[in-house]
Amino acid sequence: ILADRDAASAAKSAAEMGFARSTGDWRELVADPAVDAVDICSPNYLHKDMALAAIAAGKHVWCEKPLALDAAEARQVADAAARAGVVHLIGFNYSLNPLVRLAQSMIAAGDIGRVMGFSGRYFEDYMADPAVPHSWRCERRFAGAGALADLGSHLIDMAENLLGPIESVFATLETVHAKRRVPSTGEMRPVENEDIARGLVRFARGVGGSFEISRVATGFKCGLTFTVFGSHGAISFDQERMNELRVYSSADAAGRRGFRTILAGPEHADYAKFCPAPGHGLGINDLKVIEARNFLRAIDGGPAAKPGFDVGLRVQRIMDAMERSHASGSWTKV
Repeated sequence: ILADRDAASAAKSAAEMGFARSTGDWRELVADPAVDAVDICSPNYLHKDMALAAIAAGKHVWCEKPLALDAAEARQVADAAARAGVVHLIGFNYSLNPLVRLAQSMIAAGDIGRVMGFSGRYFEDYMADPAVPHSWRCERRFAGAGALADLGSHLIDMAENLLGPIESVFATLETVHAKRRVPSTGEMRPVENEDIARGLVRFARGVGGSFEISRVATGFKCGLTFTVFGSHGAISFDQERMNELRVYSSADAAGRRGFRTILAGPEHADYAKFCPAPGHGLGINDLKVIEARNFLRAIDGGPAAKPGFDVGLRVQRIMDAMERSHASGSWTKV
């Protein structure tokens, strides 16, 4: 069953996507005894209420990020899911990329030596043009944070997947386009959240790093990238080239040093489920399939679904800390 903002929209989408039934009231979907699991892909402000209602009804819940508007709301959802014992999964699919998991294992194995630093960014340009209209994404009550929630949440999740918990942050936030036009009225309405977030982070393992997040980075479509620097090498990844992992080793002979490229292939976790040949590549939809597999397998009694709402809460706490840091102009504990 598919729910949308009204019955007509729901019926149209259900027909297009092959759903058997539809409703204009999400509460009807959640209460339906025939529904075992709920997938929440609504605007951010609805995540908490939908998740809590689904959990209370005994449903398993798969929720897109961010888990809620702030850490207090996210805590309610994570605690409720844990108490109810339902399967819960949050949509940080980029970290499920087989090559990101390879990078994680190489770092843990010491392949680049002692980790010395992290540099990460997430650039997109979907709001770079000042003519892009005002929408729910520009209002705190609907979206919470701006670029930080929409893009930064993915970067934070990926950073902690690679190097473990972030313990403190120093951040600045910037709104480039202060107002945007409301299409229905022509009114210029204020943008209430940030277009750009920049910051320094300190991991619990004692390593420092930097973040840069922007929804107004002209020319970038899915510019989620990271580089991890080690004492004997480095690992670098770019989501726009999601089937390549670049690795540098100081052990190479002088005059032969440089980044080499590892292409995704069946030797890497989950890749072979889609393709038997290396170098042919996975896509974003394949990562969503892996995510769905994790969710359904957990419902069927398999390994716990990861990342769960505990990860969603963790990421929300870091985003909140970055907002507090901007307000205070100081380093802030997570």
